[in-house]
Amino acid sequence: MPDDLIGAIQETHLKDALSERYLAYALSTIMSRSLPDVRDGLKPVHRRLIYAMHQLKLDPTAGFKKCARVVGDVMGKYHPHGDASIYDAMVRMAQEFAARYPQVEGQGNFGNVDGDNPAAMRYTEARLTEVAQAMLVGIDEDAVDFRPTYDGEEQEPVVLPGAFPNLLANGAAGIAVGMATSIPPHNAGEVCAAAIHLIRNPQATTADLLKHMPGPDFPTGGVLVEDAAAIQAAYETGRGGFRIRARWEVEKGKHGTWQVIVTEIPYQVQKSKLIEQVAQLMEEKKLPLLGDIRDESSDTIRLVLEPKTRGVEPDVLMETVFRATALETRFPLNMNVLDKTRTPRVMGLPEVLRHWLDHRHEVLVRRSNHRLAAIDRRIEILDGYLLVYLNLDEVIRIIREEEQPKPRLMERFSLTDVQAEAILNMRLRSLRKLEEMEIRKEHKSLTKERKDLQALLKDESLRWTRISEEIEGIGKKFGAGPLGTRRTELGAAPTAVEVNFEALVEREAITVILSEKGWIRAVKGSVADPGELKFKEGDKLKLLLPCQTTDRLTLLATNGKAFTLKAGELPRGRGDGQPVRLLAELSNEDDVTALFLAAEGGRYLIASNTGRGFIVPGGELGAERRTGKQILNLKPGEETVLCVPCEGDHVAVIGENRKLLVFPLDQVPEMARGSGVILQRYKDGGLADAKVFKLADGLSWRLGDRVRTETDLRPWLAERGTAGRMPPNGFPRTPRFG
Repeated sequence: MPDDLIGAIQETHLKDALSERYLAYALSTIMSRSLPDVRDGLKPVHRRLIYAMHQLKLDPTAGFKKCARVVGDVMGKYHPHGDASIYDAMVRMAQEFAARYPQVEGQGNFGNVDGDNPAAMRYTEARLTEVAQAMLVGIDEDAVDFRPTYDGEEQEPVVLPGAFPNLLANGAAGIAVGMATSIPPHNAGEVCAAAIHLIRNPQATTADLLKHMPGPDFPTGGVLVEDAAAIQAAYETGRGGFRIRARWEVEKGKHGTWQVIVTEIPYQVQKSKLIEQVAQLMEEKKLPLLGDIRDESSDTIRLVLEPKTRGVEPDVLMETVFRATALETRFPLNMNVLDKTRTPRVMGLPEVLRHWLDHRHEVLVRRSNHRLAAIDRRIEILDGYLLVYLNLDEVIRIIREEEQPKPRLMERFSLTDVQAEAILNMRLRSLRKLEEMEIRKEHKSLTKERKDLQALLKDESLRWTRISEEIEGIGKKFGAGPLGTRRTELGAAPTAVEVNFEALVEREAITVILSEKGWIRAVKGSVADPGELKFKEGDKLKLLLPCQTTDRLTLLATNGKAFTLKAGELPRGRGDGQPVRLLAELSNEDDVTALFLAAEGGRYLIASNTGRGFIVPGGELGAERRTGKQILNLKPGEETVLCVPCEGDHVAVIGENRKLLVFPLDQVPEMARGSGVILQRYKDGGLADAKVFKLADGLSWRLGDRVRTETDLRPWLAERGTAGRMPPNGFPRTPRFG
């Protein structure tokens, strides 16, 4: 460091320093870690793993080596990151349920579809597969550029030659800074067929390519149930998604019984977590048609789903399971990759294939030039050898007698420096007649090969024909047999199966119990003695609501929102239940105003503590969403205090100031949502209670164990919105109608 900089402090704004450093980190993550290269479909860690194993000569025909040895080489020479991340990447490259075409052949415990972890790297061994070997063809023939490693001591390839269409065949997934990639695996034979079609028809559309490559092909199989138009749109834009369902079949039993056997599950779904999810939903009674689930898997997947009753249709049962569980998943498509210039871009299917083909063309040209240069060097040497055989005695004399034979040979026979050096290095046994014949044969063969290569480099159509042949060979090699056969079935988009869940719930009488602190539960039958109910310390009973398990309950909160609760889904048992806030989206400041069974065709008077209210039809109180439905619009400081049924022709309203007012019901408007009108005015306090009744029957209220009725209500009859008068003698002090 220069002396004038030692101890110097340079001030800069934190914003500038932070943005500069974060931008550098973001670019490093995007370009050197998370996004694959469109040419070979590999991230740097995968490319370095394959190249390091190639350097260790771990070819498919070689023996296995410890994974710890491979990870150590990758970490020490090429990839300056932790060994755990390198080994995790290596494991995924070897897992047959994670990689459609594994690039690493593992020996030992490499995990399973249940989600169990692989053994430590010191216990497992690995070598490359033929897929990885195809990715490396031409690596030593100047097919790609090399760059220095992070410490400058080694060289690593910028990209692999990539004879195998790895990006689409194996897919990719990664999260960078501000962008991500998600590419599903495909069938290599189909990808090669689409690429050949694109070579022959450079203007081919996405629809044309999808005739050869109709969709993803996941290693775990399953059924693709995405609509054909959505698939085409996804491949055209490079963004979209695919719905995958488990493959299942019905297995008949005795006496008309049956069960569903699941043999393939969606990609990247862990079997053990799937079973836990289904069991949890069964416990919460969210899968009413499913009776039991068992795992009878061995080396193949076999999940047994038993219906609750044999009268259920298998299609209906599976539709309910698909809707609620990971037996149906959606795999996103986001073909965000690095192009040749290391620029991240979202590409459509034709563009991805075109970039791969252009890379293969460049590799072919570079390999041909490299081979042509090697042939020229060899032919030059062979020409020198042939001169030796034509003038053997003279060559021997010069070598024996001259002090400087090399320049004399070059002068006498017009040889190049390379030819003269090769002649001087010849062994005596090479002078036999048989060797001359071999040299002439090799010379003739190389001359023909040079002529073919020169013709290839001059004619672009010949090069594309050669590339087509190579891709066709890859397609035949990896697109057939157990590895290449398509595993994911191309199914049609499923038709909607209407499932009436209410009809599936067993109808029985229950009593809903709501506590003052908002804990809700249900018990079977009726509650004989509410005093025997137990609650959490400091809590007590707020209300009991007898109903049926098939009923839908309406909950009105103090924030003016209405919620719908399914009685059959309320927590059961001897516990305290669960907070109602888990069933309806309520804040800590909100409370339950009313919980009731809304009558069909009924109407309800809803009001706030300031005395504003209106009549709402019962049908408008339904709200299937967990967030509820706003019914009464409230001002700051207001809250909903009552909701009573409208069964009568007059309304009695009493305030906290003990002023009673009676007015006709038709003075209150009916609406689905609003702020309401003033029912009663207050100088102090607010609304205490309200009741809708028939004027001819009189106004009744409960006083202790007795019920009192006042028939002469003329002193309290007035227009809506007035203050009212003190109630008749004998009215409760609370003041409520009871």
